[in-house]
Amino acid sequence: QVQLVDSGGGLVQPGGSLRLSCAASGSIFSVSTMGWYRQAPGKQRELVASITSGGSTNYADSVKGRFTISRDNAKNTVYLQMNSLKPEDTAVYYCNADLRTSLWNKIGSYWGQGTQVTVSS
Repeated sequence: QVQLVDSGGGLVQPGGSLRLSCAASGSIFSVSTMGWYRQAPGKQRELVASITSGGSTNYADSVKGRFTISRDNAKNTVYLQMNSLKPEDTAVYYCNADLRTSLWNKIGSYWGQGTQVTVSS
């Protein structure tokens, strides 16, 4: 019953910016860590950035100083502000959330459908 919908991808020129959004909905008791992953053709899926419920963040070295992750706990939404985009940032970006559907359930991991980001001239 839990659904994550990610959006905001598109085609941009090098040096441009995009903001990705992901909203979790459904039967949710609490959300712990939320994050963004990306996967380019022929590459493994990799962690881009994550943020805990308390606001602690973690970034891949390749995006530090350019990307910013944030969240709105009241809306169960996570964002990824991407600035100074490079062609190597081109990938499908996936939202991820670790959450509980009730007090008695264990934490499960949920994924969005993915949104395409293309950086090209």
